[in-house]
Amino acid sequence: MKFAVFTASTPDWTPEEAVAELAAQGWDGVEWRVVDQKPSQGGGGFWAGNKATWPASSFPQDASRIKELTESAGLEMSAVGAYATCDQLEAVDRLLEGAAALGVTKMRVPPGKPGPDGYAASFERARAQYREVAALAAKHGVKAMVELHHLSLTSSASSAVRFLDGLDPAHVGVIHDIGNMLIEGYENIPWSLEILGDYLAHVHVKNAVPTLVDDTDGQTKWRWDWAPLSRGVGHLPELFDALKSIGYDGWVAVEDFSTEAPLAERTRANLAYLRNLAA
Repeated sequence: MKFAVFTASTPDWTPEEAVAELAAQGWDGVEWRVVDQKPSQGGGGFWAGNKATWPASSFPQDASRIKELTESAGLEMSAVGAYATCDQLEAVDRLLEGAAALGVTKMRVPPGKPGPDGYAASFERARAQYREVAALAAKHGVKAMVELHHLSLTSSASSAVRFLDGLDPAHVGVIHDIGNMLIEGYENIPWSLEILGDYLAHVHVKNAVPTLVDDTDGQTKWRWDWAPLSRGVGHLPELFDALKSIGYDGWVAVEDFSTEAPLAERTRANLAYLRNLAA
């Protein structure tokens, strides 16, 4: 296995700082966040003002710079972490073009969320749109991936396979994400990998814990908070045992949104933890 960091989780570092730090720590690669992000309100963060983000609008033009910056640090690129959904075909086409220019073979293309007409209608509409995405992916030679993500049309392995049914796994695939699955879509980890089969294209890891919000109205209320990889509800040793049992030897990209430890300390500890699990 090879290990990368998704730069959604490194908001304090510029791209130059990110590749220098990750290379020095011994990571194999980086997974760039690519989106036209909203302006930050009062300082940067994971989702706004993230310094390690490349704009989607100029991504094909920036590709040569990104490639040189990454490769000069001795890093590979595991995938492109894009946000354009399958109903935004022009944007997806442009992003796939940029990914191909980088020499990256995989890019996230989310299916989106259920719309006002309900889950079933949204699911079928997005499935039709993803056939167009698959054709674009084949044209550019970059696999389009849906992610197992809470509050999306593909929160579980079962829903993702049903969504992609009939499409060629050479051109489309699934990102397995144990942290997202805790919030919605959890299926037995070995079974989830079996369900995905040839559609398993990439792995994200993060972790989470339930936190009590209040119980003032007589009903206990909880929320999910991000946690360090080794301390959340998701059992990563089971995940790695299951990945090894199916012979998975691809990329594992970390998106750790916990903030208990400083960023450099967090990424360094995560690499040591993951290498131990993979050994």
